Amino acid sequence: MSIVGAVASTAVIGWILVEAFEAMVLPRRVMRKFRFNRWYYRLTWPGWLCLSRVFAAPKRRETFLSLFGPLSLLGLFSSWVVGLIVAFALLHWSLGTPLLKPAGPVEELTELLYFSGITFFTIGYGDVVPAHGLGRFLAVVEGGIGFGFLAIIIGYTPVLYQAFSRREVVISLFDARAGSPPSAGQLLLRIAPHFDAGAASNALAEWERWAAELLESHLSFPVLSFYRSQHDNQSWLAALTTILDTCALIMAAAPGKSLFQAQLTFAMARHAAVDLALVMHTPPRPVEPDRLPSDAWQQLCEQLHAAGLEVRQGPAVEAKLSELRGMYEPFVNALAHFFQFQLPPLFTEKTAVDNWQTSAWTRRTAGFRRLPVLNDGDEHFD
Repeated sequence: MSIVGAVASTAVIGWILVEAFEAMVLPRRVMRKFRFNRWYYRLTWPGWLCLSRVFAAPKRRETFLSLFGPLSLLGLFSSWVVGLIVAFALLHWSLGTPLLKPAGPVEELTELLYFSGITFFTIGYGDVVPAHGLGRFLAVVEGGIGFGFLAIIIGYTPVLYQAFSRREVVISLFDARAGSPPSAGQLLLRIAPHFDAGAASNALAEWERWAAELLESHLSFPVLSFYRSQHDNQSWLAALTTILDTCALIMAAAPGKSLFQAQLTFAMARHAAVDLALVMHTPPRPVEPDRLPSDAWQQLCEQLHAAGLEVRQGPAVEAKLSELRGMYEPFVNALAHFFQFQLPPLFTEKTAVDNWQTSAWTRRTAGFRRLPVLNDGDEHFD
């Protein structure tokens, strides 16, 4: 009997159960430094990025990166299961619990691993059985842990994918509203001819709630951050950055146009960006080159004015806009570098074709403009 081995095996079992509880059951951020889950992603994600460089085509590389989230989750679950099975086998071996099989007593460690595996998965072939009370007690404990552990994993996956689906709703809505990839400049240009302060406030309030849900879901389930969107030119980070850009433009250059709600949405979205950068241990990273140089800003103002949306200009406005952008751009840029996302442009004159305009059979729907034109209540395409 090895007391040291028994204590070590019991400690490993308890440690794995705590790790699984914190990852799947505890709905809050864990501050403990030494966590297997944290080091698991710190080691596997850089390795996955290195492997992705094998793919020269950007689309294939993006597809490869999109596999990491689901596969890493399966790998994490498997590591927990294997760790528990091995730890229980070592516990039996350390305590010298007598196990019987038709040919005689069990003595080899491989047979103990086999017994631990069929007990954990509650298979119960009956070819290897514990002979006395201690072995039977450990078998019941392992069977109960295995049954409950697998049940929690099965229940955890739907919750994770429900949070993923809710996250993707606003990202999909941005397709027609802000382009693909989205940009704040395109968003304002598209709504300018039909601007309504009440509708704008409602949209900003919806984005505020989305940013809050993004923060809470990604703090509770950090693996969601690695789940990429359906389209290569969209991402949760691009949507979050577009929300921040839009609020910054409204707060700096369009006072009185849903200003208060823009402040609330900006605060919530920035909170999400900063906290997620902190969780992922990505220090602020300055954006180079500037996402909105002076000539692009002047061009945006002219186009917004031509579209019927008045915006203020001048050194004071540019200084305010620069100050607001400095509050979030280094954080979203750090996240973009970590996850290998492309930050969306703040404004670009020439936009790519929206995703809704393309299909598997055509590169572009011929003859359609980017958005339907509303005229006297009738919808038509030019």
